[in-house]
Amino acid sequence: MRVVKEPTVHCQCTQKPIIFNFGDSNSDTGGIADGLGLNVPPPNGRTYFHQPVGRLSDGRLMIDFLCESLKTGYLTPYLNSLGPNFTNGANFAISGSATLPRYERFNLGIQVSQFLQFRNRSLALTLNGYKDLIGEEDFQNALYTIDIGQNDLAVSISFDHLNYSHVIDKIPSFITEIKDAIWNIYQRGGKNFWVHNTGPLGCLPQNLALHGQNASELDEHGCPQPLNNAAKAFNEQLCVLCEQLRPQLINATIVYVDIYSIKYDLIANAPNYGFQSPLMACCGSGGPPYNNNAGISCGQTGHTVCNEGSQFISWDGVHYTEAANAVFASKILSTNYSTPQVNFNFFCNK
Repeated sequence: MRVVKEPTVHCQCTQKPIIFNFGDSNSDTGGIADGLGLNVPPPNGRTYFHQPVGRLSDGRLMIDFLCESLKTGYLTPYLNSLGPNFTNGANFAISGSATLPRYERFNLGIQVSQFLQFRNRSLALTLNGYKDLIGEEDFQNALYTIDIGQNDLAVSISFDHLNYSHVIDKIPSFITEIKDAIWNIYQRGGKNFWVHNTGPLGCLPQNLALHGQNASELDEHGCPQPLNNAAKAFNEQLCVLCEQLRPQLINATIVYVDIYSIKYDLIANAPNYGFQSPLMACCGSGGPPYNNNAGISCGQTGHTVCNEGSQFISWDGVHYTEAANAVFASKILSTNYSTPQVNFNFFCNK
């Protein structure tokens, strides 16, 4: 049995850490269940929570480990209607979200609009005497985390059936949406931004099952290069955006985190981290090499699942296991993949 090695970096905060998160299923802590009433079935959540909790994983996500490093609670989904706790921020991420179309349900533009509504309402209620709500100074000092773009690329490739050049042509429009989101938050006082790039799409078992048949396109680790090259092209433009925004957003900090390199390193060097079968899903159907059959996904009748404690990186062919997420979070906290190279607690330790 493999024991999850949790991040050992604990960040000290001199002021209460408040985080607002925007993104997709990589950081959705239950928004899809709250927003659409969708049932996230077992065996999701089996490892840490011992029951489904709206996360598409067997346990904790990267954002959960990052919150733990600050010794603050997990982020409550914005759409949670029963006993929500927004004293340490809110999570606007929803599984399946993308940057475009801008006003499609729960995409990035909608998430930012929800945040602005949340902010305005919180400030208005505070003025009316309500306690334990986030105030003006809290919004200014909060960290705004963004992890989105994977679905824009995946939809363009797998569902819109665009070729590589057409996908590349669409990337500037995705980047523009992220730029607009950052500007909108900045204009309302936000000044601390933590931006994740996107991971190696070609190494996801789901994409391997769909696009991994052409051996000439596979890299040395078995991942389709065109998909990974599309992710790299997106990341290059996202990095340039962050560089351009830094001098424009006066008194703001924008940290760009190379999630691609973090995830690819684990996949490429899986045995060194104690993992096996880096391109095979723990939960799915179809068996080796990918255990990913589009007709029977994780949680549906007929799926199979690896034993608890197994050394898998991929949970369901798209999302990662808690064990993998723990490694990712540890590398994030190392600051080795961040530009500028600042600690995750920079925003609550000023």
